[in-house]
Amino acid sequence: MDRPLARLPTDDRADRAGFDEVQVDTTCAQFSRQCPDAGWKDMLLKAGLRPTRRRVILSELLFARGERHVTAEMLFAEARETGFPVSQSTVYKTLNQFTRAGLSGRIRVDGSRSFFDTNTTPHPHYYLGGDDILLNGPDANPLLVNVPVPLPATQSRASI
Repeated sequence: MDRPLARLPTDDRADRAGFDEVQVDTTCAQFSRQCPDAGWKDMLLKAGLRPTRRRVILSELLFARGERHVTAEMLFAEARETGFPVSQSTVYKTLNQFTRAGLSGRIRVDGSRSFFDTNTTPHPHYYLGGDDILLNGPDANPLLVNVPVPLPATQSRASI
């Protein structure tokens, strides 16, 4: 791809004139093809977050594809594929800020692994551990039949 997808401010302050051009391979990421400031900045402001350059770009990477489940590692890889220089630590912090602001949900699949869900409405999930994939369950109220009783002194969890 020879042309830039967007011209992004190099500084978080709006009064600066400097811009970075971001090259994006559309086979790796499907952007909304709008200037990131158009809708993503407003979304962040409404959620009470300052629309920094990194938050605006990561919000477009995360939300432009619609409802989905991603890990911080997945979003980090997508950002690197688009040529956006960001640290993995920044991606983790930004995803946690999005969750605290109500823009995404966090689903823990084991003690150390979490997926971030762009659909914040209550709904069940299925985790396919062998494939490391989190899927949405059916939209209808699930009917749980013949559910085993947990053993005494144990905890049971379900993401519903």
